[in-house]
Amino acid sequence: MLALKRLVTILVMVFLLLALLVLLLPSVRASFVGMAGTSEALYFGLLIAAVVLLGLQLITENLDSTLLRREVAVREAKINELKARLYDHQMEQRTSADRPLGAPRTGTTTLPDGYIAPASSGVPPSDAANQPLV
Repeated sequence: MLALKRLVTILVMVFLLLALLVLLLPSVRASFVGMAGTSEALYFGLLIAAVVLLGLQLITENLDSTLLRREVAVREAKINELKARLYDHQMEQRTSADRPLGAPRTGTTTLPDGYIAPASSGVPPSDAANQPLV
């Protein structure tokens, strides 16, 4: 997009230089009238070229502006997402710092899909010496 925008800008500058030469220097005007046939044809050709170049420049500028605005919006959304993650992380750190060291963590335990609880054999759990755990 940047290359197209620069190309259009260069074309507009070249056209402006030629138009100023035709309007300000009688010798250049005479040679261009000789190529165009009549002065009316020369000025009409310059008018058509000016309208085409102006339209092309307006289209490229608007397209570039739209693309830049879209890119800025995407980057702002990414920044907001990162800020939200940072805020959540800071809040999590604050709550974990406020909790006493021996306090149990509260929350919801989720089991994976397909988890099957072990069957209870009716025998209480025991330690290595076969003593029941209470």
